[in-house]
Amino acid sequence: MTDKLQALRARLLTAQRTLIVAAAEAGATPPDNALRKIGDIEVALAAVEAMIDEASKG
Repeated sequence: MTDKLQALRARLLTAQRTLIVAAAEAGATPPDNALRKIGDIEVALAAVEAMIDEASKG
């Protein structure tokens, strides 16, 4: 299970980085939906990382 969670974490990080880079390259404040998506991914990353921690301890 940890391998699958690690893979999910990697995919989420890639998606988040892609959005952040696109926002930076745009040269303007990102639209609300892009900011919301970046934040949503951050929350999902925290949940996945918590599950990875639980799996490694238990």
